[in-house]
Parts: sequence; C-alpha cells; structure tokens
Amino acid sequence: MNILWRLLRQHVSMAQLSGFFLAGLTGTVIILFGLQFYLDVSPLLRGQDGLFKREYLILSKPVSTLGSLLGSKGTFGEKEIKALGTQPFVHQVGCFTSSAYRVSASLGMEGTGIHVGTDMFFESVPDEYLDVASEHWHYEEGSRVIPIILPRNYLNLYNFGFAQSRNLPKLSEGLLSMVHLNIRLSGNGRADRYEGRIVGFSNRLNTILVPEAFMKWSNAYYASADKIEPSRLIVEVKNPADERIVKYLQAHSYETEGDDLEAGKAVWFLQMLVGIVLLIGIVITFLSFYVLVLSIFLLLQKNTKKMQTLLLLGYSPGKIALPYQLMVVVLNLGVTVLALVGVWCLKGICLSRLRDLFPMLQEGEALPVWLAGAGLFLFVSGINIWIIHRKLKQVWNGK
Repeated sequence: MNILWRLLRQHVSMAQLSGFFLAGLTGTVIILFGLQFYLDVSPLLRGQDGLFKREYLILSKPVSTLGSLLGSKGTFGEKEIKALGTQPFVHQVGCFTSSAYRVSASLGMEGTGIHVGTDMFFESVPDEYLDVASEHWHYEEGSRVIPIILPRNYLNLYNFGFAQSRNLPKLSEGLLSMVHLNIRLSGNGRADRYEGRIVGFSNRLNTILVPEAFMKWSNAYYASADKIEPSRLIVEVKNPADERIVKYLQAHSYETEGDDLEAGKAVWFLQMLVGIVLLIGIVITFLSFYVLVLSIFLLLQKNTKKMQTLLLLGYSPGKIALPYQLMVVVLNLGVTVLALVGVWCLKGICLSRLRDLFPMLQEGEALPVWLAGAGLFLFVSGINIWIIHRKLKQVWNGK
C-alpha cells in the first residue's frame, strides 16, 4: 500500500487539494451554521409573536359622509369575499362577525375604588386567525361563562392613561385574567346576565373577541340573525411585499388597519436575505466539490499509464483506487470535523449576543446539525469514491 501510494502521488497537486479544502470548509460552515442558527432562533421566528409569523391584513371599507347619509352599510358581500379569496396573493380570508344585539358590561373591585360600567360590543373570527392560545377558548350552548380576548392596547390605555390620571392602581394581565366581568345581553325581547372571563390579550386583533360558536348562537337567539355581512375581513397573504396587493386594495378602495403591510414587507425582505445567504453557502460548497472532482479526474488522467502498468502487473482496480479513495475520504472528513467545530464556536458567539436582546432564548438542538454534517460527508465521499472507481473501470477496459 505504501509503495503503491508513493508511486501514484507524484502528480498530486497540494495547491488544488488546499483550494478544495478551504472552499469546502467555507461552504460547509455556511450551510451548517445556517441550519444551527435557524434551530436556535426558530422559537422566536415562528411563535405567536415571532418575527417570521404568518402575515395578516385587516381590511375595511372607508366611511364617507355621503355614504353615511345614504345609509351605506360599508360591509363586504359574499361575491366580494369570494373574489378576494381567489387572488393569487391571498392564502385564506376570514370574516369578522359582529354582535347584532345590545351588550353592556360592568367591573367592580372591592377596596380599589374601581367600578366601571359601559355599553360595548362583541366580535368573533375563526380560531385559526387568533394569536392567543388558551385552553378556555371554547363555548358550549347553555353555559353562562363567556371567554373573552381583549386587545393588549386596551390594557395599556388603562394603565398608562386612565389609571395614571386618576391615581388608580395599574392592572397586570395576570390580575385581569382573575377578574370576572358582569355581562348583560339584551335583544329580541330577551335579556340575560353572563359572566365574562378574560382568557388572553391579542396583539393582532384590535377588538373584543368571543368564540365564534358563541357569536353564532347569540346572534340567532338575541337578534334572530343567522347571516350578517362582515364589515371587516382578516386576510392571510402569501407575500406581503407583492405589489399586486396594493393595486388590488386601491382598485377596490379597501383600507388596511395599522402598518401591517409595511412591516410585512420588511419581514419578507429579511427572509429573502436569509435565503440568499444559505444559497451562497450551497453554491460555494457545490463549487468546492466540483473542484475536487475535477482535480481527481486530472490526477487520474495524469496517472493513466501508471495505472495501466499496475493493472498489467496484476493489481486489481479496487486496490489501485484505494489510495485515491482514502485521500478524498480524509479530506472530506477533515472538512466536516473543522466545519462542526467552527459552527460550535460561531453558535456560542451568536447566542451570547442574541441573549442580550432575548434573555429567554433557549439553545437549539445540535443533533440535526451533526446529522446534516454526517450526511454531507457520506454523500460527497460516496460520489468521489464512485467517480474514482468508474475511472479505474474505464482504464481497465482500455477506454
């Protein structure tokens, strides 16, 4: 084996092998670190309040003086909803359903001097559009307890506006979740009292939400209204930066709430940048593997006469190929090991920086990255071994 390797290594170019090693190491580090970074930050990106969460737009029709005088309802008809749902930039469309009966609520807390009563309203949306997860978010007909989700900015307005100006105690989300509201529903000749239980606070939906099952039942019971045209729609879009969204909204005079569209564009561009970085890593890795394959072909081509002589002397193709195969396996193994070490070092640096911004950030699993590194090693080494074996077969057959 040593004599055979000494004979065959004369045309081995250390510059070419070094170039492959560095390029392969760079590309593999980019790919594996991209995977590790995704695993580390995916809870932040994909959570309910994550950065790369699904993008929604809340649409309504403008309220004009002329429309108000003419009695325009400003609601969305069934044809308009279907037409919007068929647009290529729309994933799905949900409807806000409003209460068609009278709602009043009161809240009193002994010892605090707080007693608030007001007329209000309810709305509902399909559960898949909620950004609050609660085991209490359900309603069964006949129950006197109504689960309620409030906008988080309502609580902020009370704490930093009303409570501060009246020298009242500020309320936390946990405290409000223990408070029960006195709810009175009236309409259609009926009036009943219910207990309202706050089960969460929404950042996405600026309205007072109740379960859709309760809304359907209560509208039929207190207003005899089975079908109410929605005045607002919630739309999940595929790409918030799609220029067709703005054109469609302008063409139909639809309005959006807040700056969700602009924020969605920024998120989409950030996703594109992350994808581009990973693509660059894949391209660099592919080119490094191509350089190695080309180097192997050139090396084997230069040693063709020697290999033919060795074959005539009785050496088998497998024995002649073994030194080259061991060489590429060792190179690929070195690339993989150093890449995993580099990813581990980069991971520690990035996590320390990210925890300054997100103290609750947990470290992602490393096993998928190790498995990906092992998979790359086996895949590339397998291709290299096959190429060398195929070339020796051609020399053996005199091609």
